[in-house]
Formats: sequence, C-alpha cells, structure tokens
Amino acid sequence: MYSKKHPLNNSTIVYLCGSHSILFALFHAVFWELFNWPKELKAISRENAAILQILNIRMIYIFLFTGFLCFFFPKDLYTTSLGKAFMVGMAVFWIGRTMEQFIFLRNNHWLVHVLTVLFVTGVIIFLLPVIWQ
Repeated sequence: MYSKKHPLNNSTIVYLCGSHSILFALFHAVFWELFNWPKELKAISRENAAILQILNIRMIYIFLFTGFLCFFFPKDLYTTSLGKAFMVGMAVFWIGRTMEQFIFLRNNHWLVHVLTVLFVTGVIIFLLPVIWQ
C-alpha cells in the first residue's frame, strides 16, 4: 500500500523551531538600534543598563544555541527523553514569555500583538514534535 508522507513531519517542525529561534536571535541583536539603547539606557543606572544588555546578549545566545540544536539534532529532539524535555522546556519558556507580555507590556500596538502571536507560535511548534507521534 502506498503511503504518502505528510510534508509537515516532526523533523520539519523542529526545523521551524530552529528558524523561529534564529529569527528571535536576530530580533534581539537589533535591540540597541531598534530601541535607541545608546541614548535610552543613559536614563537608568549604569548597573541596570549593563544588566539589561547582558541579559539581552544571553537571550541571543540561547536563541542561537536552540537554533543550532534544532538544525543539527532534530531527530534527537523528538525521539529522546532529553530532547523531549528540552522541547517542552522551550514551550514553557514561550508560555511564560506570552504571559509576561500581558503583565509587563500592556501596550495596544499592532507590533505588540504580532509579537504575542509569535510567542504563542513558539509554544505550539515546540510542543508539536513531542505530542505528535
């Protein structure tokens, strides 16, 4: 019997997770220009400005590392216990980020809404390979 493979298999979804992560790394890399940090961060203490920038650089690293894992170890991420734990952990990261959007960034701007959709997309795509067997 002929069985056509669905184009949206677990490996493809994990590659989407990797692309999602790389795009967020690039987004965070332009924060200095996008949010005019060279000027804006002068308004807060040197320590707080440093912490904000350090945290942002660490987020870039996390997103790049996640993308690396998704592109180089896709099958491991949906077939092993450790991989599944990582994928669920990333979904929980995106759930938390979505909730924080409503707590800390109560701004009725279309770009904020687009980001919220992208965060929810992260929840879905990181969970799919774990629950879709």
